[in-house]
Amino acid sequence: MLAYLSAQGVEYSGMSTMRANQLKTGVFVLYKGQPHAVVKCEFYFPGKGSAFARTRMKNVKTGNVYEYTFKSAEMVETVDVDTVELQYLYKDGDTYNFMNPRTYDQFEVPASIFEGKDKYLMSEMKMFFNFYEGEAIGVRFPLKVTVKVIEAEEASAGNTVNAPKKPVKIETGVEVMAPLFIKQGETIIVDTETDEYVSRA
Repeated sequence: MLAYLSAQGVEYSGMSTMRANQLKTGVFVLYKGQPHAVVKCEFYFPGKGSAFARTRMKNVKTGNVYEYTFKSAEMVETVDVDTVELQYLYKDGDTYNFMNPRTYDQFEVPASIFEGKDKYLMSEMKMFFNFYEGEAIGVRFPLKVTVKVIEAEEASAGNTVNAPKKPVKIETGVEVMAPLFIKQGETIIVDTETDEYVSRA
């Protein structure tokens, strides 16, 4: 039975506070009554006046991004989220089905949560999700994936200078740029943040 993000076995942990000078990327805070993920945080220490933290936050429910400046001594309400490891099963329309490998509960996760990285999803891949009040609001997608090259053109002798890389298609159907020596059937490592070839596996 699908849990539809109801996160069976995942308990809501409530909220707490921290000083703004403790904020960092990846922290979840309550802003205007809604949970937001801090996606950028920079600290400034002016010669005069109080230090402050300039943040960029994303509403985890709507996807809207806001910028806000906190005074360093200001208390910020944080959202305590639960982290659960889930295993990818299959895609169904605009949602992806995952399973908790310990409890076998299944969850439907919207494609939007992956911010484009779902193009690297492969069967049985595991990753950690953040849950808030029974809903998945964030994911720690693997920084690198090991994939098989299913299509790669042979490099011609004359293009090694002007074209040091070539497009290759990997098993998820995505094309990435790889060195000319990579051939069909090889296994490579790809950086999911930059979409770039890292090395042979």
